[in-house]
Amino acid sequence: MAIGVALTVLVVGLMFASGLSRGKTAKRKYIVWGTTIILIIAPFFSWVVSVLYAISQEEGFAGVALMMLLFPFFFLVGLVTILIGVFKKESTNKSI
Repeated sequence: MAIGVALTVLVVGLMFASGLSRGKTAKRKYIVWGTTIILIIAPFFSWVVSVLYAISQEEGFAGVALMMLLFPFFFLVGLVTILIGVFKKESTNKSI
């Protein structure tokens, strides 16, 4: 039951982020996807993967250890993505 809720939140969040970034500038897309990675993908995806791994291995500590590795990794990926978006310069292509 809880895994289904987490997967639903993950899918809805990804759909929402793709809707927000459709047709926007690259700078805006980086910021939207970085925020999505930090707020939705990092906690929910790492939790689902860790719980499924812990169930398959029948060892709860292995799941906790995997979550301790996955969450900071995805958080840092999201942080870097946001920073790329914040510091990216807008292209000023002026066509005649």
